[in-house]
Amino acid sequence: MQFHHHGYVSGDPRIQSPRGEGLDRPETLPDEVDVLIVGTGPAGMIMAAQLSQFPHLRTRIIERRPGRLEIGHADGIQARSVETFQAFGFADRITAEAYRITEMAFWKPDPDRPEHIVRTARTPDDPTGISEFPHLIVNQARVLDYLAESASNGPARIRPDFGIAFEDLEVADDGDYPVSVSLRMEAGSEKGQQRTVRAKYVVGCDGARSGVRRAIGCTLAGDQANHAWGVMDVLARTDFPDIRTKCAIQSHAGGSILLIPREGGHLFRMYVDLGEVPADGSNAVRNTPIEQIIAKANEILAPYTLDVRNVAWHSVYEVGHRLTDRFDDVEHPASGQLPRVFITGDACHTHSAKAGQGMNVSMQDGFNLGWKLGYVLSGCSTARLLSTYSAERQVVARNLIAFDKEWSTMMAKRPEEFEDPGELEAFYTRTIEFPAGFMTEYEPSLITHDTAHQARATGFPVGKRFKSAMVSRVCDGNPLHLGHQAQADGRWRLYVFADAAAQTGDSATRRLAEWLTQSADSPLNANLPGGAWVDWFDIKVIYQQRHEDVAIQDVPDVFTPEVGPFALIDLENVYGVAPDEDIFETRGIDREGAVVVVRPDQYVADVLPLAEVDRLAAFFQRLMA
Repeated sequence: MQFHHHGYVSGDPRIQSPRGEGLDRPETLPDEVDVLIVGTGPAGMIMAAQLSQFPHLRTRIIERRPGRLEIGHADGIQARSVETFQAFGFADRITAEAYRITEMAFWKPDPDRPEHIVRTARTPDDPTGISEFPHLIVNQARVLDYLAESASNGPARIRPDFGIAFEDLEVADDGDYPVSVSLRMEAGSEKGQQRTVRAKYVVGCDGARSGVRRAIGCTLAGDQANHAWGVMDVLARTDFPDIRTKCAIQSHAGGSILLIPREGGHLFRMYVDLGEVPADGSNAVRNTPIEQIIAKANEILAPYTLDVRNVAWHSVYEVGHRLTDRFDDVEHPASGQLPRVFITGDACHTHSAKAGQGMNVSMQDGFNLGWKLGYVLSGCSTARLLSTYSAERQVVARNLIAFDKEWSTMMAKRPEEFEDPGELEAFYTRTIEFPAGFMTEYEPSLITHDTAHQARATGFPVGKRFKSAMVSRVCDGNPLHLGHQAQADGRWRLYVFADAAAQTGDSATRRLAEWLTQSADSPLNANLPGGAWVDWFDIKVIYQQRHEDVAIQDVPDVFTPEVGPFALIDLENVYGVAPDEDIFETRGIDREGAVVVVRPDQYVADVLPLAEVDRLAAFFQRLMA
């Protein structure tokens, strides 16, 4: 964490100095805003946290509820989300209070006593080591608290405007603020009054019954699986030995249970199979009392018993899979129309809760769109950038629904319906990379290049998230994860993996550095708002030598830039290989060097040789055009 470069900081360094809108943020909702976010769910709050790094923009987030969410229904935090939380600065703190999943146990009917269940397998949660980050369980309300803190601590000081309900919107053909949004005050002295706010862009993060989705003419289309599940968060006494382990439990007598231990050491969640929903569409199953759900759980758990002492929350739901045909207000993309209104999360994709994906995918929706809005409104990018949101995220949602259909169908099967008794655990192990959040791979677009030079760094696939590895920082010898140094500050990242030459004298790395600082074609010399390229680009160099063999005084200036009002030298962007891990080998980086270009949302945009400056220039010229 860097601070002091703007002057001595004696307080909490996570609280950034206010700037722009954050200096005199009005307490009441203004009549005109740049971005209006509707809903304080995971997508909305992560977007607010990201846009808080763009303090020259007027961003407001409204919520119908009178205050913060107290009990959230989602609880699974996949490794990709924890990786994202690292960039927002709270991964360590949320990990400390969460339950960590390290393995999953599978229980099935005992062959000798089929009316009883027996443990048949224990499967590591991450058997192939796809991430250094953990798989966590923590209440959604706490995730929102941390994101709200990040938004409030950012330079723009973004805080939710509670007690305001969305009613409708209209988009005009022109004007500085073309979206007129009708609102209704739900609390306070103005309760019941109507308001109209004009915005440049509106984002609907308002859930499965989204009013923003309705207003732009989108509908959720899909099907029901005609299978019901009771879900309950409970405190209980039990003799079931794996009550603090994630379990898939299948019983001949009663169906299935998915058991999820919760944070705090005692609470746990159970998804209890309630069977098929009547074909006549009867909703009687939705009225299943908690006593019946508990009785069903005891039937499945036999010979073990469950004595529930407290129910924190419970519900009944039918598995459904639905998706909208677009995630913005452009009905015909070929028309060239650019979007003004967007939807995220449950507003555009719904699925079962058992794969632990809803909150995670929603946050990536918000992260994807947040920085793009920041760039367009800052004048750093063409408005065409916003069209990539729907194109990228709809594919992810479609793949999620396909995965969830298969997983939820298998969870609903009875043991005797499986051809292979180990089929469920084999599927869990085989597909672990998808629910962990690491299968997303964006197609070539304005901000994701082709794979012409992928061989230069095979371990950083273009279109996938930047997978970290260990390096040693030259200035202090600290061994660090390279990817963990990236903050969610809205900057593009250029990771320059140097050729084998020393820092002195001519080299491909030095020639690239000179081009970056001196060429008119360099993105660093574009007409960027604020004038300082370090506000928009984070450039790091990784040498093939160990840190003690790199002479930092001979490193090109672009890797040790001046920062802050005192023009201090930033020495923390220069790295060597770690003593026990050569990142060039770990990530398949060509010894002739490579540049890995990474988007503000941590996805690899391009891999190219050090000398391919024309390709690098063309990439950012298209973006900034």
